[in-house]
Amino acid sequence: MSVSIADEERVLILAPRGRDAAVTGQVLAQAGTGTEPCPDMAALLDGLAAGAGAALVTEEALDGDLDALFAWLDAQPAWSDFPFIVLATRQAGRRPERAARLLARLGNVVLLERPVNAETLASAAASALRARRRQYQAREYLLERERAQEQLRRSNEDLERRVAERTREVEAAHETLAFALDAAGMASWDLDYVTGVSRRSPRYDAVFGYAGEGPAWDRQVLLDHIVEEDRGIAERAFAATLETNALDLECRVRRVDGAIRWIALQGRIKRDASGAPLRIAGILMDRSDQRLTEEALRQAQKMEAIGQLTGGVAHDFNNLLTVIVGGLDMMLRRPEQVDRVKRLAEAAMGAARRGEQLTQQLLAFSRRQMLRPQTLNPNRLLLDFKPLAERAAGGAVELAFDLDPALDPIRIDPAQFEAAVLNLIVNARDAMEGRDGHARIAMTSRNARLDTAAVADRGVPPGPYIVVSVTDTGSGIPPDKLQRVFEPFFTTKEVGKGTGLGLSQVYGFTRSAGGFAHIDSVVGAGTTVSLYFPRSADPAGEEVGTGPAAAIPLRRAGEGETVLLVEDDEQVLAMATESLEELRYRVVARNAAEALGHLTGVERIDILFSDVVMPGGMNGSQLAVEAQRPRPGVKVLLTSGYVANLDEGQVIGRGELPVLNKPYRRDELARSLRLVLGGGER
Repeated sequence: MSVSIADEERVLILAPRGRDAAVTGQVLAQAGTGTEPCPDMAALLDGLAAGAGAALVTEEALDGDLDALFAWLDAQPAWSDFPFIVLATRQAGRRPERAARLLARLGNVVLLERPVNAETLASAAASALRARRRQYQAREYLLERERAQEQLRRSNEDLERRVAERTREVEAAHETLAFALDAAGMASWDLDYVTGVSRRSPRYDAVFGYAGEGPAWDRQVLLDHIVEEDRGIAERAFAATLETNALDLECRVRRVDGAIRWIALQGRIKRDASGAPLRIAGILMDRSDQRLTEEALRQAQKMEAIGQLTGGVAHDFNNLLTVIVGGLDMMLRRPEQVDRVKRLAEAAMGAARRGEQLTQQLLAFSRRQMLRPQTLNPNRLLLDFKPLAERAAGGAVELAFDLDPALDPIRIDPAQFEAAVLNLIVNARDAMEGRDGHARIAMTSRNARLDTAAVADRGVPPGPYIVVSVTDTGSGIPPDKLQRVFEPFFTTKEVGKGTGLGLSQVYGFTRSAGGFAHIDSVVGAGTTVSLYFPRSADPAGEEVGTGPAAAIPLRRAGEGETVLLVEDDEQVLAMATESLEELRYRVVARNAAEALGHLTGVERIDILFSDVVMPGGMNGSQLAVEAQRPRPGVKVLLTSGYVANLDEGQVIGRGELPVLNKPYRRDELARSLRLVLGGGER
């Protein structure tokens, strides 16, 4: 039931006898107070239920049954203390006990003894209404508080519901993440830099072999588990973390049971607004099985590559050996037919030379070829090489040169460089064969500076490089074949038109020179092969030509000139001995160990002619150094078709020791001996 403000401001009057009700109502009305006369107690109770500011009651009106009134009073809300103005008959002495108890039971009572003047009555009514208004204010405050409490309760319930939902979502996410990490064999971890509190998932301890919870993990405990050989890697990774905000470490650890396992530890640092680190969190993976799988895959790929390589070598060498063996067989059957023997011998020699070229390509691919590096300007080499390049390109192809005149020097083997460029020109010519339109090959050179990102997967350091490129307008290479072009014996040409070793040789040569090769190709538009070489800090010297030594006549031995021949292969030893004796040298043949003993003797030795690669722990270059101790200044000529390690070819090829490549003919041997013994230019 709604209660109006006017009802709550009125005074209920219960004065059933005489004119008290009319008089008091008139007095209060004149004072501006609204009144409502109540003929009996029931009407008073109805008025109280409807709302009132106070009640004016005569004492005699309280003689009846007051239980209903007292029940209403007892049922008042906490904010209410309803005011009563009781008009009582004047008493000469104390008021009777029953009357006193009744007044006390009413509670908030103003007792006025009659006769009462109008001013006192109006004042008492005004005071009672003011008190009631304060109660209404309290009521509004309490109602507002109740509404606020109700709203807060609903908000709390909604918040609790949302928190519960979010908690369930977070728990589900954590469970999903934990399940995913566990399924992936990963463990999670984090460290609070502020509090020092660390947390990790159970799999973390399991990776290190702990059956339950392991020790209180920190950096030192982790380092103690890392094998000694990998601790330097771990220390550097930890040191870089504060700079890069990321931890990326892969190393070996020793489990508590002594087993060695590979782990990968990755994490990221979170910082506050000032940049101070707050925490680091990440994952831990046991990569042992993956490493084994990768190693098995590499081994399988290696065996596949070896199979492809040996198959290709066997195919090409069998073709060459067919010419050689067949020719020798027919020469042995009819040696008297001189012209036929000569023709067959020339064919066998040509096949052998092609075999030599194939071997050199294999050595270049494997980076086991003998290198003679020089610091030079590649532009000079390319311009000297231009006539040969034009012949290789053919008359129908335009060969254009765009060379940077400010090109920096590089340190390379000029013969290997020319062979690599010639391979690229021949490939470019073949790629344009049969295509309509203008055929053009462009040779360019330029300086370039490669940053870390540019060489990230090249295996070379960033810095200044020189780029030599060969670009054609040919058919291009499909993407599925482009990634395989450096594989040995892989070719995009038709059968019989290429061995598949040209680009392999280019790849091996650039790697030996400290650079790399890169191919860009668009099907139908053409291909660009770029060779990158590190810039040399040394100035370019006088380039040495790579063509045949022109007019050096065949030199036979002087009187008594003696060669100390050191060779481990008996058939090669016999052939070399016969060649030297035909050149009228005196030959002393020894192995490496015997050669050192012979050098300490008094017998004449004019030159040491030794193979480079030999069994027994000492190679030819080491023997040459040892030979200088008993015989300072003794002449040395080395021969080899293979170097045992990647550095040996560079060491031998510095110009300190002359080298005759295998296989060699007698005139090549004679020319090398003349250069060494005659002190001529090497």
